[in-house]
Amino acid sequence: MSRPVSVESRIALRKLGLTYPGAVPVEVLRDLSFEATAGETIAVVGPSGSGKSSLMMIVAGLERATTGEVVVCGRDLADLEEDDLARFRREEIGIVFQDYHLIPTMTALENVAIPMEFAGRRDAFERAAEVLEQVGLGERLAHYPGMLSGGEQQRVAVARAFAVEPSLLLADEPTGNLDQATGERIIELLFGLQEQHGTTLLLITHDPNLAARCGRTVRLRNGALEEATPGPSLAAAGA
Repeated sequence: MSRPVSVESRIALRKLGLTYPGAVPVEVLRDLSFEATAGETIAVVGPSGSGKSSLMMIVAGLERATTGEVVVCGRDLADLEEDDLARFRREEIGIVFQDYHLIPTMTALENVAIPMEFAGRRDAFERAAEVLEQVGLGERLAHYPGMLSGGEQQRVAVARAFAVEPSLLLADEPTGNLDQATGERIIELLFGLQEQHGTTLLLITHDPNLAARCGRTVRLRNGALEEATPGPSLAAAGA
């Protein structure tokens, strides 16, 4: 039976494990426990191959854990079928990837609006235009991704992530493909919107300066939690 999770919790992981089967099984994550509360900003750091992106994929419901419990925004993801997971993501989670993940045949406006249309929002295009204006792309609504710079494409991705006012934002190296100046503008935008909406932010990064912007740092090594400072930790609590 699942143990109760704080009403303020956005992420609660208990004894999380992920193993890929095969002739030689590959253990990606092991015995990982921690909790993130509403409005927290958490950096996930660690060397390449330590399991950072796999952790994000599990929290997003894009990958199933092999063992343990994954409770996100009050929902036990193990209880959700694929259609329910997709609906859950549209309603509760925003995701910003390093390589933007925009649909090249859709305009900036359509890239932001279409996911909301799928979620049943009647004001999807009006809301999309409003958020694109917020991120400084009010004059780029009809532009396709190929007509936009890398920084502009990432702003579209940020707008798409925040358009539904998600409870949880997951960002995987959001400045990894950008030059330093453009990356800094994206980060200011990301943290500004996070503060405005009170969104919990889980940020994967190799940049120690960017990690320092977050209220807490979670460090992974070889798929395990090496360090978490400061903030609530299920592992520290003996969960």
